[in-house]
Amino acid sequence: MTGEHNDHNHNGYNGHKEPDNRRGRRTHGEHSELLSRVPSVALVLEHPASRSLMQTMSRRDIAGAIRDLLDDLRKEILDGKVGHDTPREEMVNMIISRLERAAARRSARNLRRVVNATGVILHTNLGRAPLPRRALDAVVEVCSGYSNLEFDLESGERGSRQQHLSSLLCELTGAEAALVVNNNAAAVFLCLNTLASGREVVVSRGQQVEIGGSFRIPDVVASSGARMVEVGTTNKTHLRDYEAAITGDTAMLLKIHTSNFKIIGFTAEVSLSELVELGRRRGLIIMEDLGSGSILDLSQLGQGLPHEPTVRDSIQAGADLVTFSGDKLLGGPQAGIILGRRELVTRISKNPLARAVRVDKMTLAALEEVLRLYLEPGTAAREIPTLGLLTRTPPELEEIAEHLASLVTPVAGDGWKVEIVDDESEAGGGSLPGASLPGKAVALSPAPLPSLSAPSDELKRIVNVNDLQVALRGSIPPVIARVHKGRLLFNVRTLLPGDCEIIARALSEALAGPSELAAGLSAPSAPAADLSTPAPASSARSPRACSPREAHLL
Repeated sequence: MTGEHNDHNHNGYNGHKEPDNRRGRRTHGEHSELLSRVPSVALVLEHPASRSLMQTMSRRDIAGAIRDLLDDLRKEILDGKVGHDTPREEMVNMIISRLERAAARRSARNLRRVVNATGVILHTNLGRAPLPRRALDAVVEVCSGYSNLEFDLESGERGSRQQHLSSLLCELTGAEAALVVNNNAAAVFLCLNTLASGREVVVSRGQQVEIGGSFRIPDVVASSGARMVEVGTTNKTHLRDYEAAITGDTAMLLKIHTSNFKIIGFTAEVSLSELVELGRRRGLIIMEDLGSGSILDLSQLGQGLPHEPTVRDSIQAGADLVTFSGDKLLGGPQAGIILGRRELVTRISKNPLARAVRVDKMTLAALEEVLRLYLEPGTAAREIPTLGLLTRTPPELEEIAEHLASLVTPVAGDGWKVEIVDDESEAGGGSLPGASLPGKAVALSPAPLPSLSAPSDELKRIVNVNDLQVALRGSIPPVIARVHKGRLLFNVRTLLPGDCEIIARALSEALAGPSELAAGLSAPSAPAADLSTPAPASSARSPRACSPREAHLL
């Protein structure tokens, strides 16, 4: 087959300028002799591992991959990165190893689990809130067969999918009625489209937020069919500003909790209770978009967390409608939750667009279980990962950092400096703006290169933190860390049980040599802990990998 054979004497050496190697130079003859040992494509194809891969890949694709890997090997030889006494058999094994890694990457899912070592708890790009074990178990149970999604088990007739959550939400928040849609942007849009289309909505200039993906409140209001009326200034808005803006065409006063930024200094804003009183006098709907939406008063959980307005606070203050996200401080799946007066929620639920943004059974199953955790005193903070990560104590963070450092140090060897450093974390996901969470990180920085005397002693490792960061993103599962001031940081606040071992393994593979990085490959590894099923007894981890109160995540 074309491209499956290789002339050992064709080594691509024409016109190649040998690099100026201060640690020793190979002669032309040494290069030629080593290049002559490079195996042919046909020889590698006959290896049992190649034949095994042909069960899932075509012979042609495998041959093409081998050819590319052999080209990489020749470049490494010319760069002095392969020992002069390396036999052909070892080269074959090297190519096979890299071929298997390439196949592992090829078969990996596009959407996959990653290790979050950034320190950002609700990292939007990394999927925001990790779900509690009980929520995952509920999803598996409900979705592995049929369910009563829209079936009333008592009457035997058609039911509503909203009935599974409405009573729970009302019990937790004190609201009269509830409606769940697929995200908070949809919740805000649906409320405005139902209750204010063709009319005016008054919003403070200082609350016209933009969230990820260029989602802007003015654009949402306009898309809903309502007309936004801006009042006040960026830093100060008074009650009289709202009063002056009200006309016969005004339908709603909209208050937006600035959960993703904070204005400090010479500022003033109108409280929700003041807006409610104004709305009652003028017969207007008062709606609050809480955004991050916390059920608990986070300041009561300790660890210096700031007070964040709770959903119950807004309902008790008299808001007619409150919207918030399910996958932020609540710690559940992506969802938009609408709470408020029964008459208004009923009108919103009858909007034809409500069907377009409805939630599916997986979201309902996960969200119901998360909400049930809030019914049990102390259980939510203990079993909801988001709350657990927010409230990790300094001793817990130190313990995890020491455990990670103990695993990473022997892997890094003499080539890297490993140290535990102070590092701040943040809630992320448009939550707790300005709140910095003190913590720990394991930092890697390159050690000075040793003086080597022979080409065979060439260092086969990555020596740049940016290259290492890229290589770790290519591991299985990917490890996401950040570079700061010349060091690669693994913030331990966002590490889940088992992540320390995954990081150490990924580093070991990444530091094995530059070829894996150049080819964008990563070594195959044991599958990451399946978060949907209990870990087998054989996978028990060191007690230093997580704190006792996080054992439920194992």
